[in-house]
Amino acid sequence: MHRKEIALLLDSNMLRPFLEKFFKKRREYCPSYFSDSKFFLNHVRESNPAAVIISGAALKNAAEAVRDYPSLALVGEDARRGILEAIKYQIKSYLLPPYLDVDLAHKLEAVIKESELLVKMEFRRKELEAVVELTQLISDTLDSKELLFRVVRKIAEIIPVTRCSIIKIDWRHKTAFVVASFEDPMFRGVKLSLRKYPEILEALTSKKHVVVRDVATDPIMEKVRELITPIGIRSILVVPIFYRSKVIGTLFLRTSRAQHTFSEHEISLLNSMAHASANSLYNAFLFEQVEDEKTRLEKLAITDYLTGIYNIRYFYHRIVQEFSRSQRYAAPLSCLMLDIDHFKKINDIYGHKVGDQVLREFATVLKKHSRKSDVLARYGGEEFILLLPETAPEGAGAEAERIRACIREHRFKSLKGSRTITVSVGIATYPDPRIKTYDDLISCADTALFTAKNSGRNQVAAYTG
Repeated sequence: MHRKEIALLLDSNMLRPFLEKFFKKRREYCPSYFSDSKFFLNHVRESNPAAVIISGAALKNAAEAVRDYPSLALVGEDARRGILEAIKYQIKSYLLPPYLDVDLAHKLEAVIKESELLVKMEFRRKELEAVVELTQLISDTLDSKELLFRVVRKIAEIIPVTRCSIIKIDWRHKTAFVVASFEDPMFRGVKLSLRKYPEILEALTSKKHVVVRDVATDPIMEKVRELITPIGIRSILVVPIFYRSKVIGTLFLRTSRAQHTFSEHEISLLNSMAHASANSLYNAFLFEQVEDEKTRLEKLAITDYLTGIYNIRYFYHRIVQEFSRSQRYAAPLSCLMLDIDHFKKINDIYGHKVGDQVLREFATVLKKHSRKSDVLARYGGEEFILLLPETAPEGAGAEAERIRACIREHRFKSLKGSRTITVSVGIATYPDPRIKTYDDLISCADTALFTAKNSGRNQVAAYTG
């Protein structure tokens, strides 16, 4: 049983026998006796007792304690003076001599209960204010990312935590994602392995909030204790977010405060905030899902289905832009056409499935050895095309030789043994008097590739007309 501490400041030892006898019978209380007001006040500030009892003349030396804590005065023989002193220091409850243990028991219990009720009412008031303010905050924006960040930021303002995040649950794919974190507005989209977060998994399955009061001892954290202990996290709170009785996500809070675990008030507040923001969070999640799907479809529209690099449609879109820019600013623009040598033999010997694997791996090697500013696409079949902005003939030649060497040295995993493949490369560069359009640039690179093939393959050839 948790014992409530009572701090006592006595102006004489005459009352001590009565008080010691009283507290000996009542094990729910833990008394601390003081005769020095300075020591008494220091102790009260550090221990935060459930109530203070002050006798007689000691009242004037303990004004701070009686103002901030539930207080009970023991009035001396001069009852009138003692009552006036108690009123002066705003003490509502006091005992008159002769002191009776039943009177003390009743009044001590009353001041503690009144204080606890006031604390609950104050926290409830703040809780309602927070919910109203949160509702206002999330109704003031249509930006889903901003909405999610406002929720975690508001929670972190009310409850001091080390980390506060919103987790979105994708039930279809059985995954979870961090969609907002108060530490960093840009920290989002991080995928979580629920095997490493048993507390979140427990909240999802039980559909109830989960409180880990001490990571070091809670059985829920047993399998991941070694991973989380070095981080310095002590307590964790997971509050599920419901939409039409389905859990769509969680509020996820962690704290490393040495003497703090989440209180019942804080848990109640978080449940209220999760309930109040559920509809908005659901809409934000839905918007995020639509945006992600839109991004995925846009990527698919410009991506080659087999190799994962750009398709020729997107390449033409980019070459129109780059050629126009090159004409405007008189900047060089080079185009490399690449073809895997003897690719038909690979299909004939290993089959088309292995051939597809070779194409994918070939594209990966090309992408790895291309610059961020370059535009790499699959032109068709075993042919690839690479656009090099701001690149003169010398630079394009060096780049083509580097790629050719990388392909020759690469050991393709899909081919048995140590078999290697080679590549032929054709180069064309604008400006060139024979190149008037972007189509001319591609045609000239293709002509150069034909030259490289006819010269014995595994060659780099520049367009000469």
